[in-house]
Amino acid sequence: MIEDKNQAKTPLTELGEFGLIDHLTKHFEIKQSSTIKGIGDDSAVLDFKDQKVVVTTDMLVEQVHFDLSYAPLKHLGYKAIMVNLSDVYAMNATATQVTVSIAVSNRFPLEALEELYAGIETAAKFYDIDIIGGDTTSSTTGLIISVTAIGVANESDLVYRSGAKPNDLLVVTGDLGAAYMGLQVLEREKEVFKVNPKNQPDLDAYTYIIERQLKPEARKDIVKLLKDLEVKPTSMIDISDGLSSEILHLCKHSKVGMELYENKLPLDPQVISTCEEFDIDSTTIALNGGEDYELLMTISQEDFPKIKGNPNLTVIGFVTEESKGKHLITRAETSIPIIAKGWNSFD
Repeated sequence: MIEDKNQAKTPLTELGEFGLIDHLTKHFEIKQSSTIKGIGDDSAVLDFKDQKVVVTTDMLVEQVHFDLSYAPLKHLGYKAIMVNLSDVYAMNATATQVTVSIAVSNRFPLEALEELYAGIETAAKFYDIDIIGGDTTSSTTGLIISVTAIGVANESDLVYRSGAKPNDLLVVTGDLGAAYMGLQVLEREKEVFKVNPKNQPDLDAYTYIIERQLKPEARKDIVKLLKDLEVKPTSMIDISDGLSSEILHLCKHSKVGMELYENKLPLDPQVISTCEEFDIDSTTIALNGGEDYELLMTISQEDFPKIKGNPNLTVIGFVTEESKGKHLITRAETSIPIIAKGWNSFD
């Protein structure tokens, strides 16, 4: 985190908790008709009429989920919202509101939190959601961000992890592994900076993968695309912990097996070239990298003609009977059991 040492800093003690909340949230606008009351009372009031409500929560902890030496606070605020919206879209639902709570140490002045909330506000505007509440408190260990997202869907549109059937196709959105490789570049440049603080990194060759790490986009567009294509997935999950982990989650909840084809994995050219530079196997990264926030789904084979050739969707495997297990079919056509080596916050 690069700071201007000449810029005046406002200690949070000057505002107090409620003054801080008022200051950080004064520009938030209410857009959703379901938001009857947002920030400013003891509780928010929502009205969803006949739709089902989905709720999800994620927490981001400094030095566990992010490193402020290279993660700008505005990007971090944006990403904190994306992490949660992705879970809503994985239910085939529409995100409508979020609450944001932070615990912050006294090393952060007001201006730093203004940057964080500018990212939160930008995400809210782009994704048409309302910020309806939250909490602020002090921390002795740095910055902690907790976001709860709320969404709605008709009961008939909801998709769970448990609906995959043998012979369904395994489909993924976008491409895989970019966020992890972006993190590797940032970590490398951080170590170079420690040795030579005057050295300015040239990151032009890594623009895409760094953006995928620092400013991921939740796939709201896929929910609309599937509806327009008249395709309802039989199961779905977002890719936060890594493709291998998410495949195993789908298999566990649906009680099925899976065959995944190495030669079908969608990889951006920048991921491939950066893997070569770091001497890392790109398939390993696609399987285990995590933080892609793409959607992994299964669809009926009858729906294949509807998605065939769509640039947003790639068929990467198919569902089998549970007794056949979960396997990666390599380019050499050998079968390797899929095991989870993705993100584990307790490692």
